[in-house]
Amino acid sequence: MKIRKELWFGFSLMAVILTVTVIFMPWTTMQNGHIGLLMLSLVVVAIMLGFPTAFTLMGMGMFFAWLAYRSGNPEIAVRQTLDLMVQRAYSVMSNDVLISIPLFVFMGYLVERANLISKLFRALELALARVPGALAVATLVTCAIFATATGIVGAVVTLMGLLALPAMLKSGYDVRLSAGVITAGGCLGILIPPSVLLIVYGATAGVSVVQLYAGAFFPGIMLASLYIIYVIVIAKLNPHMAPPLPMEERHIDLPPANEKMRKAISHRVLPGLIGALKGSRNLGISSGTIAKQGIIALLPAITLVLFLGLTWHLATKPAAKAETAGLTQMGGGIAEESAEAAPAGGLQEPKEEGGLAEPKEEDGDLKEPPAEGVQEPPGATGAAGTTGAAPVAKVADVPGKAAAAAVAPAPPAEAAERLPIPTWYWILFATSVASAIGFYTIFTFVRLEVFKMLLGSFFPLALMILAVLGSIVFGFATPTEAAALGSAGGFILAAAYKQLNFGVVKESVFLTAKTSAMVCWLFVGSSIFSAAFALLGGQNLVEQWVLSLNMTPLQFMLLSQFIIFILGWPLEWTEIIVIFMPIFIPLLPHFGVDPLFFGLLVALNLQTAFLSPPVAMAAFYLKGVSPPHVTLNQIFAGMMPFMGIQVVALALLYIFPEIGMWLPKVLYGN
Repeated sequence: MKIRKELWFGFSLMAVILTVTVIFMPWTTMQNGHIGLLMLSLVVVAIMLGFPTAFTLMGMGMFFAWLAYRSGNPEIAVRQTLDLMVQRAYSVMSNDVLISIPLFVFMGYLVERANLISKLFRALELALARVPGALAVATLVTCAIFATATGIVGAVVTLMGLLALPAMLKSGYDVRLSAGVITAGGCLGILIPPSVLLIVYGATAGVSVVQLYAGAFFPGIMLASLYIIYVIVIAKLNPHMAPPLPMEERHIDLPPANEKMRKAISHRVLPGLIGALKGSRNLGISSGTIAKQGIIALLPAITLVLFLGLTWHLATKPAAKAETAGLTQMGGGIAEESAEAAPAGGLQEPKEEGGLAEPKEEDGDLKEPPAEGVQEPPGATGAAGTTGAAPVAKVADVPGKAAAAAVAPAPPAEAAERLPIPTWYWILFATSVASAIGFYTIFTFVRLEVFKMLLGSFFPLALMILAVLGSIVFGFATPTEAAALGSAGGFILAAAYKQLNFGVVKESVFLTAKTSAMVCWLFVGSSIFSAAFALLGGQNLVEQWVLSLNMTPLQFMLLSQFIIFILGWPLEWTEIIVIFMPIFIPLLPHFGVDPLFFGLLVALNLQTAFLSPPVAMAAFYLKGVSPPHVTLNQIFAGMMPFMGIQVVALALLYIFPEIGMWLPKVLYGN
């Protein structure tokens, strides 16, 4: 029987792991730490053989935890193992961060079923028709937007495989390039927020999910931009791999009213609309229709005006100052007036009629003070300003002028003057106005229809994404609350596009429960496994080995990211996060590595987990919906250049960490 290449690769990798374990394991002098490393290698092999990850982690974790407890006290080892299992399961159940996972997943399934993506892909395909490799670029942009709205890799790859792959193959695109674009673009969902991977990493490493979302925003855009640049360069150098969109594919049927204006007056929108308003030249088109088309056409200009106005407001906003001068002046005023009213010798002795009197008996708890209790002040004016009793004196005892100053409200603060308009704003203003003029110069009725298609597909998704991510990043809501908002947005979108029915909700709920149960069981299994690994001393053994190498922080980062890159070939990202992150995280303080920055590198690195054979799930998702002549080896070959781009993006993020760390620092000051 002939074995496929990917199976040969998997079996070879397992053989290497087992061989290394057999050769380097000190079988004659084994300690608990070595048993922990043996458990780690056996878990990797078992997962590669196809055993369920969560239950493999739980089973091996419980068995090796029992071995660890048995080495201490055999009589209670079983009870301690069962107690450990219950405690770890309960700790996962009580983790509030994980509540956002089912809500985000549910949002993604609802958006997927709203049939927005087909409209979005068609609109972007037409809008980018003049760009080299237009179909591939439109596919990547659609994948990035859909990934942001869902975060579900399987859904994005499957849907784009049904929509984009036939269109690209029909247009003569290279099979490998087409497959690579769809699989790489679909995997952006595990990096671009709201990403389930970031939630899992945050819960595992104890890092704020909010800051992870803020930090992953620009690296995700950077990676998607590198993909697009690669496709444009390939299409420019090798046009046969990504031929231009045929003219018949660019054809758009205009509404009758717009077609009349285009033929009779002008093909440009503004001259056509203005000319149609002139009495007899209205061509039988109602004023309401013309006004409606005009409002839609002016939306970009209105948006630009609002943007420039907001930018001016922020650029010239007066600097905020802490207003403490009034309080200081009030205290100083009382002290100064008291000093003026007092004779040169200091404070006077109170008179018999007023001032301090001997307390009466009916005053309750007040008792006669001792003889030395009320003394004449020493006579220094500074006493009024330095002792604690002077500011608490009755206001009525302060001479009239001082009392009026103390009681009277502070005069209204003068309106702070705005800052002068900076030079960069004028540059931005001029550039924006010039761009707007250029835009409306080439804004034809055909482009108006493309703009309408984008209004009906892109902007609803963009508003929902901004509402969800903006509420998280700017601190208006927790990830769980924002996920609930996103789920409500998914309901609204599905209802707006007339796709909301009992069947859609039922299927979305079922798939959400299935995905969430998988993630939560993974957490339970990884928690038990990590506890067993720590009990056996495996973590200490790894730390001692790493520290004994005397590596620099750069060497440690290269080693850790290389290990994660290699692990991405046989394992999925879930297994890498839940098994190996508890090993790396304790080592970060020694090398001075920020866990937030490390998490961003890991998230970018783990793109390879979906693009690397033999466990390249994106390839299998695409193969399931691709035509029969598209082979798995062609899909794997198409993935390889995009894996190289991921390595480049990883290097850029490490060399320029501000790509990921700038936004969290600006927003949260870390």
